[in-house]
Amino acid sequence: MEIIELTPAERRVWDAFPRGEGVDFREHPDEDPAAGSSWGPERTLRAEALAALLLTGPTRDGQVAGLNVRGARITGKLVLKYADVDHAIRLRACLFERKPVLFGARLRALSLTDSVLPGLTASTLTVDLALRLACCRITGPVRLAGARIGGGFFLKKAVIGDPDTAGREGEEPPLQFNHAHIGTDVIAAGLTVHGQTRINGATVGGRINLDDARLLAPGGTALHAETLTVGTDLRAMRMQARGRVNLTGSRIPGQLNLAYASFANPGGVALRASSCTAGELWLRECPTLQGSVNLRRSTFDLLHVPPTAWPDRIRVDGLTYRTLAPHLPAEERLPALEREESGYLPYAYEQLAAAYLTVGDEAAARTVQLAKLRRHRGTLPRHGRLWGLLQDATVGYGFRPLRAALWLLALLLTGSVAYGMRPPPPLKPDEAPEFNPVFYTLDLMLPIIGFGQEQAFAPRGWAQWLSYLLIVTGWVLATTTAAGISRSLRRQ
Repeated sequence: MEIIELTPAERRVWDAFPRGEGVDFREHPDEDPAAGSSWGPERTLRAEALAALLLTGPTRDGQVAGLNVRGARITGKLVLKYADVDHAIRLRACLFERKPVLFGARLRALSLTDSVLPGLTASTLTVDLALRLACCRITGPVRLAGARIGGGFFLKKAVIGDPDTAGREGEEPPLQFNHAHIGTDVIAAGLTVHGQTRINGATVGGRINLDDARLLAPGGTALHAETLTVGTDLRAMRMQARGRVNLTGSRIPGQLNLAYASFANPGGVALRASSCTAGELWLRECPTLQGSVNLRRSTFDLLHVPPTAWPDRIRVDGLTYRTLAPHLPAEERLPALEREESGYLPYAYEQLAAAYLTVGDEAAARTVQLAKLRRHRGTLPRHGRLWGLLQDATVGYGFRPLRAALWLLALLLTGSVAYGMRPPPPLKPDEAPEFNPVFYTLDLMLPIIGFGQEQAFAPRGWAQWLSYLLIVTGWVLATTTAAGISRSLRRQ
């Protein structure tokens, strides 16, 4: 394109380009670019003129050329497919009538901050520095699959997608940077996406910030982030997710911070983070998730989840964590394990008990182990359940040893009073020792230790039936106590 073909507005941009100077067409800083369709030729730029400027525009020795425009209406399609552009591109607060095509291009830097676009096609794009789409309003899909961005990717307060088609089956995801490589951070605080945000397989060298984001795909997948790799943290505090959030297989060495976030996918999976590895998972102060939670085979150093956050259905088979916060009594944590979709999972109870032991709360760990055995009892045949009930009632499966002492004391008092009121006659009066109701009762109850009383006296009538009861209950208590002690020793 020859310079003589340029319009006055384009000539201003062309003249400023060699020095990298900005051209501001705005009448005031608060203009809304969404109204740009009414802008006249004095602030209209043709996309082909901008492409020609970037590819063949003049430069000056000792100065850094660059395209720097604010408040322009850009007509036509900006096509830089496979182009190699060494100059920074800044087209801020502009209205694009057609979506730019940057597929396979290599750019120095790209900023479309505050602009309005019908979409962006930039798969496999390479940006040496930063890509800025902050505060943009983009109605069509943003295609950045496989992009490589040397610096940061900025999406703060951007609005992407069409709310009328959000979550519709077969609809193309509005925001796609799956399998992209981001050198530093993804800053997307306050981002709104009407439809799926697809970032599966992406690698982010720094952190991802989705604080206050709104990911809206009702009935579909709001965030598809399988096998995502993050260098430090993924923050999504106060995020609103309507649809499934899928973090399966992600690797986040720092915090996966979902504090104060709300998840809603009724009838489906609200949060799936199976086979995920993260330093910390935070669901602090989250309202109860609407939909199920899947954390199977995941590993966390810290799991910060209040009991009120768990929904009615969870999957935690193979979930591993070292510590659990906030520290609460075991009775408040146990109901969540009963919501496991797969039914009784011994490992889930063992993991919870281990977390309590890690912080030195042995009483809570014993409570969890007792709950585990009670839950296991329901899976046994009838005779096993009866034996379990007996162990539970007498010694609490070995976790409540004082119960056996109380039972023994009650039986001892009963026998001592009964035989003290009506001593049994001796078998051999001349050889019998002096009768002692306390040691006679102990002789009946204890199966191993003998005090010489039981063999010397023979009760009759109701006293004889009482002796049978003391003998049987003594054997049962001794057996269940031994089983409980054995189980306790194995745990230690």
